[in-house]
Amino acid sequence: MRLKKYLIALLLLIASAQAVAMESVRVPQGARAIDLTGVVENHSSQGDRLQVSTAPGSDGIVRRIEVGAKEAGSQPNWIVFALTNDTDEQIERLIVAPHYRLQGSGVIWPDLGSTRITAITASQGFPPEVMDASDADIFRLTLDPGTTVTYVAELRTPNLPQVYLWEPSAYKDKVTSLTLYKGIVIGIAGLLALFLTIVFVVKGAVIFPAAAALAWAVLAYVCIDFGFWDKIFGFDANANSIWRAGAETILSATLVVFLFAYLNLNRWHVRAWHVAALWLLILLDLVGLAVFDAPVAAGVARISLATVAVVGFVLILYLATHGFDRAIMLIPTWFLLAVWVATAGFAVAGWITNDLVSPALVGGLVLIVMLIGFTVMQNAFAAGGLSHGAISDVERKALALTGANEIVFDWDVPSDHIYVSPEAEAALGLDRGGLEGAASSWLDLLHPFEQDRYRACLDAILEQRRGRINQVFRLRAADGHYLSYRLRARPVVGPDGEVIRVVGTLNDVTDERNAQERLLHDAVHDNLTGLPNRELFFDRLEAALILARMEKDVRPTILVIDIDRFRQINEQVGMAMGDSILLTVAHRLTRLLQPQDTLASGALHRSRDRAVRLDRHRAL
Repeated sequence: MRLKKYLIALLLLIASAQAVAMESVRVPQGARAIDLTGVVENHSSQGDRLQVSTAPGSDGIVRRIEVGAKEAGSQPNWIVFALTNDTDEQIERLIVAPHYRLQGSGVIWPDLGSTRITAITASQGFPPEVMDASDADIFRLTLDPGTTVTYVAELRTPNLPQVYLWEPSAYKDKVTSLTLYKGIVIGIAGLLALFLTIVFVVKGAVIFPAAAALAWAVLAYVCIDFGFWDKIFGFDANANSIWRAGAETILSATLVVFLFAYLNLNRWHVRAWHVAALWLLILLDLVGLAVFDAPVAAGVARISLATVAVVGFVLILYLATHGFDRAIMLIPTWFLLAVWVATAGFAVAGWITNDLVSPALVGGLVLIVMLIGFTVMQNAFAAGGLSHGAISDVERKALALTGANEIVFDWDVPSDHIYVSPEAEAALGLDRGGLEGAASSWLDLLHPFEQDRYRACLDAILEQRRGRINQVFRLRAADGHYLSYRLRARPVVGPDGEVIRVVGTLNDVTDERNAQERLLHDAVHDNLTGLPNRELFFDRLEAALILARMEKDVRPTILVIDIDRFRQINEQVGMAMGDSILLTVAHRLTRLLQPQDTLASGALHRSRDRAVRLDRHRAL
């Protein structure tokens, strides 16, 4: 009876062991790659040893194995997986655990990569062989025919982003193809950075160093992401997390600098410089922080990069709606950048897990920088070399005329044809070509009083073959009123000594001339009534007295008109009423004037108070 109980207990123990035993992964002969990330069992031990149950073998027996850590006294994390070879041939496979994987790395405190697996122990058969690789932990496994082997791997980091079982030749083909792709991308990024640097040295515009700095930052990021950085400079692979955090921070900083320089944000608002400087200062501090805490620096840099993309796109759209050409040219490229940032965000958040996403994103970033370079070049050379140091004296004078908003006047003397910029015809309301034609055609448009002066100026230039024209002429607009234009021109003498052209500018001085006439009028007329003031009255009186001395029949007469109790009117009724009385009296007296009479307004006593009008007299 007791023996029967022991047998039952033993059977229950075996059944429970089989129930908790892990499942093995079948390895087909033609399988190129098997993703083991989701099937491995994760263990965390309290010491430096781990005991696990193996997967059932071909005989169905579950065994227990104990594995010790490589360093005594440590408490590493472990993964356990089992592989089954049910074929008749020996199989060799590679366990590949990449040091860094963009997909699922995270935004805040991201996983920036490190060596993942310290060692792998097999439950039976050949021990795994460590392969030399700089960007992944690779172990060669050998599976005998018809065996199931359980593997226990000691981890260096708490998490393992990805682990794949590769067929050796398939993995070699993948590495070869990716190496070719990485080399092409790095070559393009390097040439682009070098080209923008050379253009900056030649051209000297401020947008070129900003674009070149962005290109060099992208080149450094690509080299680090593709694993070329430690090969070039010989750094330890575990230090890539520091370099990666620094590269992401510098990439964000150079993007801020480029956006500020290209859009010339300081010209739109003075505080833009303060915001950009503070932003750059924070990012530069993150570069130093990357040495001590790379994940924090990289997390802030990634948030900053996304913020630059979104804020920059909104700012570009705003400036584009206000007619800023540079912003309009940057819209397609920055839209692609925003799409790139969104895709990268989905990848680091783990929403996109395809292995081709990371190299595709790196290639897309290089493409975006290339488009930025083309945009900068297009903007710099769109004017046909009108940037710093690339224009001739003739082009500079043409630009000066355009900037001064002056109208070109060109008289071709041999063909007797005048050319005038279309702006003058538009201002006068004339049809295109209304001011063009023979020099005599202008006589119909000139004020009658200025036609003779116009002829005299042109004749003097042709006869003397030198000199300058600096005269103001009134031209009649389509609605009949006159606009004043100042003509400044000089003759161009041909090889035979004759004038072949008269070239100059027309400038609208209508407002200036009206202002001068208004000042002249106000200087000799009363501000309230518009009548001649005392100075003009005395001048005309002096002229009348001189005329009286010369002609005995002329007898000038002066009539002084005074308004009684005018002070009381201002005090009792108000100054506005007093002004109305003065205007009424002036208008009524004006109706009585003869052609040679003068009605003037003069104040005998002046004071700073408006009551000065109390002592005004009217003289006839």
